[in-house]
Amino acid sequence: MEIVKSLISSKILKYAFIALIGSIVLAISSKVKIPFYPVPMTMQTLVVIMIGLAFGWKLGLATISLYLFEGIIGLPVFSGTPEKGVGLVYFSGPTMGYLIGFLVAAFFAGKFNYNNNFIMNFLKLTFATSFIYLFGMVWLGSLIGWDKPIFKLGAQPFLLAELFKILIATVSINQIIKIKKYI
Repeated sequence: MEIVKSLISSKILKYAFIALIGSIVLAISSKVKIPFYPVPMTMQTLVVIMIGLAFGWKLGLATISLYLFEGIIGLPVFSGTPEKGVGLVYFSGPTMGYLIGFLVAAFFAGKFNYNNNFIMNFLKLTFATSFIYLFGMVWLGSLIGWDKPIFKLGAQPFLLAELFKILIATVSINQIIKIKKYI
């Protein structure tokens, strides 16, 4: 019985450590940004997809949840922190929908089965990533008003770069998925 408890404890610690490392990588990717208004473009979407691919949907969701929790409690992990505020105040600002969309994107990226069909893999990752923008634009519209050009402000400036990031993930998919074997 002690061996079973020890194995469960070590597995939980291992997953907690992996989630912590993933949240740190995600926080670093939030600081690599190109300024846009009202939402900056970062490397986070690529890392979110890679976390889903590499960790699977369960550990991927745990990792993204940890990252969001870190930001909500005031750690400067989000893109505009600390210069634009921290904690729940920043979280509930213009980027909240995108941040919530990270959860759905990581879920689908981790849940889908991938094969050697480049087009299907690209479409699956595009589908997963689209939830970041869908949630982001819905929140942005409710925050700044639907009379504003929400698509033009919240998605259009990022689409070309986003397609490039999805392409990077698609090309790397077999190498990224191999990480699951070690988790």
